[in-house]
Amino acid sequence: MKSFNYTRAVSAALIGVATLGTAGAARADIKDYEFQLVDPTLQMGADKVITVRLVNKKTGKPVPDAVIFATRLDMAPDGMQEMATKVTAVPGGEPGLYKFKATLSMAGRWQLSLGAKVQGETGAVENKLVVTAQK
Repeated sequence: MKSFNYTRAVSAALIGVATLGTAGAARADIKDYEFQLVDPTLQMGADKVITVRLVNKKTGKPVPDAVIFATRLDMAPDGMQEMATKVTAVPGGEPGLYKFKATLSMAGRWQLSLGAKVQGETGAVENKLVVTAQK
């Protein structure tokens, strides 16, 4: 009888350790990801390419294969939210780098708002980055 209870206790303990072990290997939090501008300054004009990097802030590694579902480019930093322009994704490039083509029709600060889904994570990465267009 004592042997049976001991065996059950050891089995329960092993199951508990296995469960805690998998919980400890949990994925990163969505707040651990961010977009970063590769070049924060561009020349104004048509068909300018804005390149951003999506990184895991804890590891510093680039994050490939994210699904970008929201993009907006406007002059909100200069108080002109209504001054928006079309943003088009540019395919290809290095893993973790995402490129967008847009027309920067005025010199000044443009805000690139991005929303993305990271594979295997719950929630979305949302960042607002400021690009400066120069004459």
